[in-house]
Order: sequence, then structure tokens, then C-alpha cells
Amino acid sequence: MTEQLVANLFRLCTGVQARWTGCEPSLEPRIYFANHTSNLDGPTLWAALPPEVRHVCRPVAARDYWSGTRMRQFLAEQVFHALLIERKQPTPRDNPIAQMLEAIGECGSLILFPEGGRFPGPDPVPFKSGLFHLAKKRPDLDLVPVLLDNMNRILPKGEFLPVPLLASVTFGEPIRLDAGEPRDVFLERARQSVIALRS
Repeated sequence: MTEQLVANLFRLCTGVQARWTGCEPSLEPRIYFANHTSNLDGPTLWAALPPEVRHVCRPVAARDYWSGTRMRQFLAEQVFHALLIERKQPTPRDNPIAQMLEAIGECGSLILFPEGGRFPGPDPVPFKSGLFHLAKKRPDLDLVPVLLDNMNRILPKGEFLPVPLLASVTFGEPIRLDAGEPRDVFLERARQSVIALRS
């Protein structure tokens, strides 16, 4: 019940519209990867998913930010069921790739922001290698590009209160790692698959 109330609140605050242009919602394990311009990105993408998909999909989030206050930690752990990872100085014990693979398991999905941080530009900056390593370890997974639009105007970096504007979440056609495809080639192809959703 709490999940649905929070999802409704995020949809109300952002006016988010979900557009499934390249695929349909599915309970099959997936990785949804998106551009990242605002702290609202993860919760809004999560809220845009149908309830049954949302239930098995975990946002991957920075532990240092989401553990920063009691409220953020409560939302991350008890509502979003986020996978909180160490992004600054990971050790072999808290390897983010191993944690993500474990979270996916047989029936889980993840929301991932491959840029590794928030960037205000219209197009995502080059992706970090995490998406490539996940695709290599789990070649059976559909990797769904997602474009979040208008989020940085609703909650600009450094602001605390959202501005009432309309956001959109566009889900594109899934991609997979091709056999023998070099890391940099794959990561650029993945980035372009997000950018292409703008048109």
C-alpha cells in the first residue's frame, strides 16, 4: 500500500507520462538504463512502471546520498527497495556488479544510470563500464533504454522543492551485447539508444 501511495505521489508531482515505444511492460528480468539529470530520476522511473513490474524492479542508487537522512534511507529501503551501492571507493567485499547480479537473480529487474552521476545536458555523457559487465555476465537479459525528459527542470540540482512541470519516461527497444562486441563500442551504442528516444 505504501509503495502505491508513494508512486502516485511521484506521478502527481512530476505529471509523468510513460511511453512504451520499443517494448511492452514485462515481468521478465530486465535492466532499465536511463539518462540521469535529477535526484527524482530513479523514483520517477520506478513510479512510471506498472505496479506488478515495479514490485520486482529495484533502482540502483548511491549509498552515500540515499543514506544521508533518515527519510531518504526509509524511502530507499522500505519503499523503493533500492539496491544501495558504494560508488566512490568500492571494495571487493561490496563490489557493485556482484551485488547487482545477485539482486537480479532469476526474476528481478534493475533501474540503472550508467553515467555514474547526474549531468544537466540534454544528452547523456559517456557511460561507465558497469552496464557492459552486467551484459557480459547476463547475456540473456533485455537491456531497455529509457529517456527521462524534463526531470532536471522539475528538480534542478541543488534545489529541494519540485517545480510543477510535466515529465516523460520513454521506454525504447531492448538491446543486448553482441558476441565479441568491444566494451567501448557497446557502451556508445547503448548511449545512442537512449539519445535516439528523443526523436
